[in-house]
Amino acid sequence: MAGIVVIGAGQAGSSLVAKLRGLGYAGEITLIGDEPVPPYQRPPLSKKYLLGEMDIERLFLRTEAFYAEQNITLKLGAPVTAIDRAAKTVTVGGEVIGYEQLALTTGSDPRMLPAAIGGTLGGVYGVRRLSDIDAMAHEFAPGKRLLVVGGGYIGLEAAAVAALKGLKVTLIEAAPRILGRVAAPETADFMRALHQSHGVEIREGLGLVRLTGDGHVTGADLADGSHIPVDFAIVGIGITPGQDLAEAAGLVIENGIRTDEQGRTSDPSIWAAGDCASFVYRGARIRLESVQNAIDQAEAVAANMLGAGKTYVPMPWFWSDQYDLKLQIAGLNTGYDRVVLREAGAARSHWYYRGETFLAVDAMNDPRGYMVGKRLLEAGKSPDPAAVADPATELKTLL
Repeated sequence: MAGIVVIGAGQAGSSLVAKLRGLGYAGEITLIGDEPVPPYQRPPLSKKYLLGEMDIERLFLRTEAFYAEQNITLKLGAPVTAIDRAAKTVTVGGEVIGYEQLALTTGSDPRMLPAAIGGTLGGVYGVRRLSDIDAMAHEFAPGKRLLVVGGGYIGLEAAAVAALKGLKVTLIEAAPRILGRVAAPETADFMRALHQSHGVEIREGLGLVRLTGDGHVTGADLADGSHIPVDFAIVGIGITPGQDLAEAAGLVIENGIRTDEQGRTSDPSIWAAGDCASFVYRGARIRLESVQNAIDQAEAVAANMLGAGKTYVPMPWFWSDQYDLKLQIAGLNTGYDRVVLREAGAARSHWYYRGETFLAVDAMNDPRGYMVGKRLLEAGKSPDPAAVADPATELKTLL
């Protein structure tokens, strides 16, 4: 009898199949991935792995032996080409596999530059897959000139690695400032100063006209009329949900694969979790692009596939490592109207409020601020902003 098939062998897919077994599911489980390696961590790709401080085995979420021991069939290195909802089958590598229930954990894909402006030139890289990092590793030689297109966390992390390796780094951001979509001006100002102190040139409010070169990128024409020489470029201009397979199968798409509060798609036999899935949170349909959500949502979906019937309510948290800075973020700052600064020695944090309601915290080398902020959010508590701002306040008393 057909069992459960999971398409997408990333953090969410690996978490989902492990949770199914952990909850006692004894039927067949098949995990399908289009990359030739077992599920691995993506965040270290643009940090420790790119720096050469983490080998490939440490990237893997679980050993291949784990999947064998748990009687989970891994099908790697071949994409699923079709879902037949009526027949309840998926096609992969010429093989047709039946399912009782199907989970889509297809993640997301990086937005790349159009070919018309040089996006397909040699030496132009995205940052999403292990193969992306392996392909660009040889470029990180001291003195090389790197252009980073995009001032989000991925672009900033790549710039930090390059600067540490002695490259000449220029980062351009078309929006008025870096981190414009995800962080307050206070956090952006702090991060900008950090990068500039390491020699990174950051140019904001400046778009890219085109990358130039004959076969391989050699320069960039910028919107202010300037031209800069470039040895290679990294593009970090956002990601798009991995929804194509679901859309082709006729599932409802709304900011990714639309799911209900339990993770079920418009087909009652098909579920979705992770970057590809949208769900309602605080009255709005969102996607959460984070490791935390990939794990927690996948585990919630696994339980609901087995009949738990529980609503998924996330507690968002994120992190970014740049130079010797650990930035930790708890909550979602959407709708904030003020930011409270807390400084205590070398620790710094920005606390987001909407009126008197505490929404989120950005903690910079401030693990205590992050943990207290996270616990307050989990408890639904809003600390007094004046107490937060006062460095004499012992944070744990806010709990």
